[in-house]
Amino acid sequence: MPAPIDNTFVRCPWPSEDLQMIQYHDKEWGVPLHDDRIIFEFLVLEGMQAGLSWSTVLHKRENFRKAFDGFDVEKVARFDDRKVRNLLRDQGIIRNRLKIEAAIENASLFIEVQEEHGSFEKYIWKFVNGKPKINMFKTLRSIPATSKESDAMSKDLKERGFRFVGSTICYAHMQATGMVNDHLVKCFRHDELSGAVPPVIR
Repeated sequence: MPAPIDNTFVRCPWPSEDLQMIQYHDKEWGVPLHDDRIIFEFLVLEGMQAGLSWSTVLHKRENFRKAFDGFDVEKVARFDDRKVRNLLRDQGIIRNRLKIEAAIENASLFIEVQEEHGSFEKYIWKFVNGKPKINMFKTLRSIPATSKESDAMSKDLKERGFRFVGSTICYAHMQATGMVNDHLVKCFRHDELSGAVPPVIR
């Protein structure tokens, strides 16, 4: 069960009253990630989100973790046809064959990038020159769906053979992994993640 929510903080409005979305907003969204396993997890989840809401995916996250062996990229890359059939029967996840097969293929390509660059993290962060881009948006409608950085990331990933990596998905991935700080300026997390104020222990 999610922990009780402290409503004394001003937040971005998109989590609404969804406790799980609020926890995700407060604890994870926009936090710079440098762990390849978690980066791979978000790459899979963002691909699964295509055409759906993030809340739909987030509420199935634990089921995905179980189904995808904790997002161990080496294990996912070895998933075979039998495993795909099992995943398509798993009512706890998004049962889309194209997305499932893409996740498996992307896992193999993810490993290739790791071997080429030493880690996927070193590769992906180069698109923002190794440090988060701090934006200063005041309203949700001001936040873009893509950027020149996500365009470049998408182009490069597609050239490597990755699937479900359009620019919109890549920008969402950048937001989730802290490559950009898109918390609204009035949100308490904006200044915490930009280093303007120390994070509050909650």
